[in-house]
Amino acid sequence: MKNSSLERAVEYYTLVAEKNVEAIKKFLHPDVEFFGPLAALKGLEAVVESTSNFMKMFKSLTIRAKFGADDQAMVVYDVDIPGIAKDFPGASFLTFRDGLIVRIQLFYDGSRVVEKRKEVFS
Repeated sequence: MKNSSLERAVEYYTLVAEKNVEAIKKFLHPDVEFFGPLAALKGLEAVVESTSNFMKMFKSLTIRAKFGADDQAMVVYDVDIPGIAKDFPGASFLTFRDGLIVRIQLFYDGSRVVEKRKEVFS
């Protein structure tokens, strides 16, 4: 049996990897919420802006694994972020409502980003 939430999650992260800001908007619920180690955001505009900024940071994003059940999906990926890490691991736990992403919970080691930020701005 196909899991449409999983398929939508993979499509979404494929577009993120392609740095297609306009196309990701059609996957996000107007009331989307984002929770990560360094930020919590609410609303389509805030999440799109943050995702756009993330897209500018990385050189490539490669999906490593994906899992899904019902209205939830988990996407595990590696990101090449110049100056931070070549294979920076991350995972996103996505919740869908009406076929749209309504919640993104991001998991990664934020200390590496904070340390690098301190180096750059010191």
